[in-house]
Formats: sequence, C-alpha cells, structure tokens
Amino acid sequence: MSVKAPVPIVTADPHALALSIRASCLVFEDPASKTLLERVRRIAPSEATALIIGETGTGKELIARHIHELSDRRSRSFVAFNCAAISESLLESELFGHERGAFTGAVTAKAGWFETAQGGSLFLDEIGDLPLALQAKLLRVIQEREVVRIGSRQPITVDVRLIAATNVNLEEAVAAGRFRGDLYYRLNVVTIQLPPLRKRPGDILPLVHHFLKIYGARLGFADLTLAPETVQVLYDYPWPGNIRELENTIHHALLVCPGHVVRPEDLRLTAPRLQVQIATGDRKSLSSHGLAEALTQLFNTPNDDPDRPLYHEIDRTVMRAAFEYCERNQLRTARLLGISRNIVRDRLIRHGLLSSQKVLS
Repeated sequence: MSVKAPVPIVTADPHALALSIRASCLVFEDPASKTLLERVRRIAPSEATALIIGETGTGKELIARHIHELSDRRSRSFVAFNCAAISESLLESELFGHERGAFTGAVTAKAGWFETAQGGSLFLDEIGDLPLALQAKLLRVIQEREVVRIGSRQPITVDVRLIAATNVNLEEAVAAGRFRGDLYYRLNVVTIQLPPLRKRPGDILPLVHHFLKIYGARLGFADLTLAPETVQVLYDYPWPGNIRELENTIHHALLVCPGHVVRPEDLRLTAPRLQVQIATGDRKSLSSHGLAEALTQLFNTPNDDPDRPLYHEIDRTVMRAAFEYCERNQLRTARLLGISRNIVRDRLIRHGLLSSQKVLS
C-alpha cells in the first residue's frame, strides 16, 4: 500500500524569480508555520527593517521575498546579497559601489547593491559575517539613507527597505564584540524567528510531495508515491540541514528509485551522528563521542587560572570536538554548530587549534 500526496498549501513566487525549487514556494501546513505567515503578513506592509533568524536551509531568503511581495514595494526590485559569499576586500565595493579609478582594476564606475535596489528591498543574508569596519558604514547608510561610493565624496540618496538574515546569535556576537550593538538594534526593529524543519513537522510531507512533483516532472516520472515506512522515516529524521537537505534527499531518491514507490533505502539519510544528536538534543548519544565526559570533567575540575576561565575551556573543548568531527573543515564545522565560518576561524585561532596564516577551508 502506498501513501498518495495530499494537496499542500503553497504560495508561489508571482515573478518567477531565479530561485531554487526550494525557494519557489511557501508551505504553511504546520501550525507554527501558519503563525509565522500571519506575522509576516502583519509586518510586510510597513517600512520597518526586518531581521530574520533561523538555521541554515530553513528558507530565510524565501521569507524575505514574501515580505517584499506583500509590501508596497512589490513592483520594484528585490535584491539579495550574501555577506559571506564575497571576500572582505570586495564587500564595500559590492555594497556601496565605486567610481572609476577608485582602486586597481576599477576601470569603470559601478553602482553598489543599495543603488541597484533603489525603491525596492535589499536582502542582506548572513549579516553576522559582515566585518566590523563595514558594520559601521552600513549603520551610517541606514541612518542617513545615503551611500558614498568608493573614490567619491558625493553622497547618493537611497530609498531601500532593508531585510537582514542570520543563523548567528547576534546578541552573543554583540556581547563578544564581534557585532556592533547599535547596528543590531537598528536591524532588530522586527524579528522573525524561522523555526527549523524538525519543529514544524506538519510541513514535511507537503514539502516532500512538492519536490516529488517538480523533480518527478523533470525526470519523466508520474504517479510517484511513498511507501508507508518511508513516511515514518521522514517524520523520525531530525533534518539538521532543514528544507535544503529535504530537497536534496528527495532529488537523490528519485535518481536511484527503481520504480515509482520511494522506499527508505532510497533516501540516503546518513547525516553525521553528532549533527543529528545536536539537532535532537540526544545527550546520551553525545556522551558516546566523549564530549559529554570531557565537559563533565571540566565542571568537576577546580579552575584557579584567571587567564583561562571555565568558559574558555568549555568553548575550546567543543570547538576541538566539532572541528575534528568535521575532518578539520571550517565550513562544515560552521554548519554543524550553526555559526558563521568567520566565527569558527576566529575561535580556532584563539584556542590555538588553527594557525592564523592558514587559508580557510
């Protein structure tokens, strides 16, 4: 017996923007998701700066686009920029633009993303990765509503609604001196907390059936169904990679599925145990990795060294364990811990686990 697809509640992107399949629809079957949608509908018509907080893969850009589409700026540009995807040396030019001859290689003048989004919305993803020096310049742009291109002294007025997103705890980053408090308060006018997929299980099957329909059509499959045991596996899995992982899982399943029924063995759900345990809060399983025992030993050991407080040792222990578990790959470590790669690198260097000269992996 196979489980047929229910009809999901989907809001499509009306402008067919260049999004992945994952980001081309909104699924609001779970009560938590419906509550989130209602909050988005309330704040979207305003001009308030919005801060979207959520784990990697939860659909933060999708929510940002939905805010734009429900606002009075819907007929103007929506521009998305990932602060972690550009090298620090190019970030200022990308955001604020430059004039011809402003630096080596600047053979023509170029508008920044703020100018590109004029009259519309600018989505700054991974805002927690923005270097401190640029945080100060971004704060000024928000306050003055004008940008100054590199190599120019002429301010350019910009009319942009700013939507920012992060998977980093910005309050902790402010306390640690990695993020400006004044910028945080400017961004945090309206906060949207995007729950991870494991906390909105009612969205899992509608999303699965959406991906089955789209990828099935691409691959020439019809009447795709899920075996009953597959449904249970989908519900039981904690989805540490959230909707992005779910999409990739379904895509893979259709590539290897021998027939029209997707079975558990087609899903390839082999996420690292530590990542799954962190997602589910399985402390007993974590202890099998030795991490819990190491932390317990730290708690039980007197510490009289004022230069190495207990928190320092705890942070070092966790960073070492995660870094080694991820085969010393900084990006994977960042995804595992739910923090930015820059923060991972900073902590590794601080704890003597990585040379400051080592190239990011």
